[in-house]
Amino acid sequence: MDLKNIESFVQVAELGSFTKAASALGYSQSTISFQIKQLEDSLGIPLFERIGHRIRLTQKGSEILSLSHKLLALKGDIENAAGARRELGGCVRIAMADSLCHWLFWDNFESFHRQFPDIFLKIITFASTEEMFRMLNQNEVDLVYTLDKHIYDSKYTIASEKQINAHFIAAAESPLCRQKSLTLSELLKQPFILTEHGISYRRLLEEALASRSLSVSPFLEIGDALLICRLVSQNMGLSFLPDYATERAVKNGEIERLSVPGFSVDIWIQLLYHHDKRCTPEMQCVIDYLRT
Repeated sequence: MDLKNIESFVQVAELGSFTKAASALGYSQSTISFQIKQLEDSLGIPLFERIGHRIRLTQKGSEILSLSHKLLALKGDIENAAGARRELGGCVRIAMADSLCHWLFWDNFESFHRQFPDIFLKIITFASTEEMFRMLNQNEVDLVYTLDKHIYDSKYTIASEKQINAHFIAAAESPLCRQKSLTLSELLKQPFILTEHGISYRRLLEEALASRSLSVSPFLEIGDALLICRLVSQNMGLSFLPDYATERAVKNGEIERLSVPGFSVDIWIQLLYHHDKRCTPEMQCVIDYLRT
């Protein structure tokens, strides 16, 4: 039985809504639904009655809610006792996309290190989500921080997740930035600079275009998102990147994001660990840091 599922159950029961629980916990509504289903399947009983768009606890659900409060309180007591006996320290291994690494550790890692000087982070950057999960399954890393489509798998616990935006980008001086309405066919006639095929948001872009029988052919492929921003700002071509990767260049007035009505790419950042792995206090500190 996963304590994360218990925590989600308590939130849903107390807030009376999957949507409100998802917002409170920083998950998607579909993840909360998945966690409740996992819990109901493991217990072999329904916890909620679903009446239209409303939910209410079953009789057994009410009994389990009371026990869940006691269980979570006991969990807190155990963690406090463990924390009183030893200082936090040791290595936490994380696999993540290179562009996420730049974004997460550029400005605010100093505060984490100052608070937890004895926690050593080993960051392993990958383009491939599949390779990250291979390492997680073989216990070569403790956490994976994915940048991909939304991942549901009962083998993994979702510690944190967030849907992110991504846009086509152009130099601020580009005439495209002054057009009120852009079409995909117009944009795809332009020269493009993109990340390699293996990088998730390139793959997701191509899948979204393929669903419309369209494609993009870059004249340059390079894995460094910051360098892509630099080249785009010099008006060498367009690109497609997650908003977090373009934030500085947009703020500095070097590039602009282009919106195409009716077109979007579904991209999620998710922090996961293996269901069979104990979440250590050190891992939890890192999870809390990466959630902020």
